[in-house]
Amino acid sequence: MKNVVVIEVIEKKIFIVRGHKVMLDSDLARLYSVETKYLTRQTRRNIDRFPEDFMFRLTKEEILRCQNVTSSYGGRRYLPYAFTEQGVAMLSSVLNSKRAIQVNIAIMRAFVKLREILSTHKELATKLRELGHKDWLSSVVACSG
Repeated sequence: MKNVVVIEVIEKKIFIVRGHKVMLDSDLARLYSVETKYLTRQTRRNIDRFPEDFMFRLTKEEILRCQNVTSSYGGRRYLPYAFTEQGVAMLSSVLNSKRAIQVNIAIMRAFVKLREILSTHKELATKLRELGHKDWLSSVVACSG
């Protein structure tokens, strides 16, 4: 089956807010091909499915920290919702369309890929630090010997 949305496009829409990887309601709505107000209305109708660790509203300060958020924030009357990976997964049951399911699969793959990339970077950073300490130790031994 052909991917509905390219994972690289999704990756650019994942932000880190309050220590969580999140996607904004307006970006998700565009991916699902629905209006933002429809997505938020369906979310509010099923609010029990979205505890605070699945979805939360951004503050004005958080919006200003990211230029992409500011540009998409535009003329909205309400602060945008941010959905964590679990919240995005829950959206497919709330929106209940074939497109929502396909987009969610692509989004889940993007979150997994992002986790793998972050894990690889941490491993590389650790190895570089270890190499740096070994080089430092060998230069100290060489100088004292």
